[in-house]
Amino acid sequence: MTTIRILTGDSVGAVLDDLARLRITVFRDWPYLYDGDVEYERDYLSAYQSPGAVVVAAYDGERMVGAATGAPMEHHAGDFSAAFAGRPEPLEEIFYCAESVLLPEYRGAGLGHAFFDGREDHARALGRRYSAFCSVMRPADHPRRPLDYRPLDDFWRKRGYEPLPGVIAEFDWKDIDAQETSRKPLQFWMKRL
Repeated sequence: MTTIRILTGDSVGAVLDDLARLRITVFRDWPYLYDGDVEYERDYLSAYQSPGAVVVAAYDGERMVGAATGAPMEHHAGDFSAAFAGRPEPLEEIFYCAESVLLPEYRGAGLGHAFFDGREDHARALGRRYSAFCSVMRPADHPRRPLDYRPLDDFWRKRGYEPLPGVIAEFDWKDIDAQETSRKPLQFWMKRL
């Protein structure tokens, strides 16, 4: 049976290695194609020990099988908050629902909803008025795109999110078949809480 744990502050530090391994495993697949390493991941994930951040973790017994991260937008990567320049919503009113990762054998059981519910509840408790996340933009004809790939757009729309036209962040990472990092565009989606 899968259980959900809401982790904040010091409790996040205890799960950084598990979360790093999970992200490396899940993000190797489409559409991220991420060639990650634990050292980089631990450094990146340490930001989720900051005030206002949350990790919504799914466990099968004591094994972490999925997780979703979130933080106040103004505390996240500058590349992400810069995408909102010119938007009417103040960064201090936006909660950034960062990554969600879930092992394939646990998908389709409602954990995606639990991940969003946990982060949105946390955002409301912080007094945030908006929830936002971004999705990787890959060309439809990308050679690594699986033939049976189904985007999550319908799931996100059912949760009340809509893409924000022109609100695109860029972030660097190394693809699994690349020698160096490259910049990737990410489309922001948002909803009012």
